[in-house]
Amino acid sequence: MTLDSVVPWGRTLDEYRRMFNLTESDLRKRILGVGDGPASFNAEMQQKGHYVVSMDPIYAISAAEIASRIEQTYDTVMQQVKANAANYNWTDFQDADDLGRQRMQAMHHFLAGYENGKQSGRYRVDALPVTSFADQSFDLALYSHLLFLYSAHLSEAFHIQAVGELLRIADEVRIFPLVDLTNQCSPFLNAVLADCQRNGFQTELIEVSYHFQKNSGQMLCIKK
Repeated sequence: MTLDSVVPWGRTLDEYRRMFNLTESDLRKRILGVGDGPASFNAEMQQKGHYVVSMDPIYAISAAEIASRIEQTYDTVMQQVKANAANYNWTDFQDADDLGRQRMQAMHHFLAGYENGKQSGRYRVDALPVTSFADQSFDLALYSHLLFLYSAHLSEAFHIQAVGELLRIADEVRIFPLVDLTNQCSPFLNAVLADCQRNGFQTELIEVSYHFQKNSGQMLCIKK
């Protein structure tokens, strides 16, 4: 897949659980969702009585503006998915159209509670590589479909600095996927691992049950 920029694309709580091997105990932790965009993860967690803070620069704009941006980019993403259908495992979704329907459901779920979520502090305008959060604000930071995936857009230095920042504000960081948009392992993974190990952090590549994008069955877990 080839994209000119990061696009808004919403995933569900079930997908987050599988991407990051989240247990019931994990769900009760202080969680930061990094670059969540219009995912329904936060809204679903709130409905289950859990509290998650999601950070993304897109939260600087209104629900109507996010909905417009989704509409503007949706056809482009769907065209790319259909043109590259062989790069995906079609077990969770029947086909590209089914994927599109489920993604739109997740994004509409997000939009329905977005403005209230902003007021309550669940959606924060912030961005890596430098955030406004205090040290150790969270137990667990989840970074979905941005770092490593957009290796063609974000530099090695950005990857290293972003991970370092997350380890300042969270005790544990989990990142998924570890492949780029071409389904190849990110060229920056080894550099990030080496930097973490130099700084005394524990790193582990862990198999997960979420395999939609081919070659993407692992997450990176980093602990202090």
